[in-house]
Amino acid sequence: MASVATDITSKITLNDGVSMPLFGLGVWRATPGPVDQTEQAVEFALQKGYRMIDTAEMYENEADVGRELKKSGLNREDVFIVTKLSENGYDRCKKIFKESLEKLDVPCIDLYLVHSPKSGKIIETYKAMLELKEQGFIRSVGVSNFGIQHLEGIKSHGLPVPSVNQIELHPWQQKPDIVKYCRDNNIAVMGYAPLVKGQRFDDETLCEIAKRNNKSPAQILIRWSLQHGFITIPKSVHSGRIEENMLVFDWSLNDEDMAILVSTGFVQ
Repeated sequence: MASVATDITSKITLNDGVSMPLFGLGVWRATPGPVDQTEQAVEFALQKGYRMIDTAEMYENEADVGRELKKSGLNREDVFIVTKLSENGYDRCKKIFKESLEKLDVPCIDLYLVHSPKSGKIIETYKAMLELKEQGFIRSVGVSNFGIQHLEGIKSHGLPVPSVNQIELHPWQQKPDIVKYCRDNNIAVMGYAPLVKGQRFDDETLCEIAKRNNKSPAQILIRWSLQHGFITIPKSVHSGRIEENMLVFDWSLNDEDMAILVSTGFVQ
């Protein structure tokens, strides 16, 4: 049975014993640099009680996340940091990981993910991450965008299964086969793009459910993800939406609405 978050501090214990929040802020496409959406979003989220930030090498905003983490005054162990390696390779993993660590300005990464299997070299990359974990630089090793065949490949090499598989999940991308495989193999399921990148906010059925529950379409989608037991990381750079997105723990969708959303999306 998957863990369902009851508040913003709810956590799951991963298969390696690491405790991870079930809810956090995604910073994909949050602008880094001088006009810094990332820093503003992370600052506001941490002030409001978010305790997990999901970034990546590819997002080019790890340094911005690191600066806000330092400025927040929070203890390092109180904020869970996820980042990802964009292109695979043993040597590249070691090199880029060091750069990510320096940008984030932390002694270790809580969860380091192979961002995609597309560039190949999965096993050597995964082994490099496991070595970094053994050396104390990574607390937990996971993957992203992995299908069953990729996960089976890791198992076939006698390696421990990832702690997390981060995949796109929402009513229009449900991936039941991958979700079931992960749960059968004690791999936590982390859903990115729970808001469907804003592309379905005007969906008639979604809007009807939102109106019936007196919530926004975004809140309905986040709640759907949470009630499925997925680790959920809605992305926003707007303070109002960051706050709205966290107001999803003191109510729930009834079985009928959950079923309607399942049938509304196409199963992949």
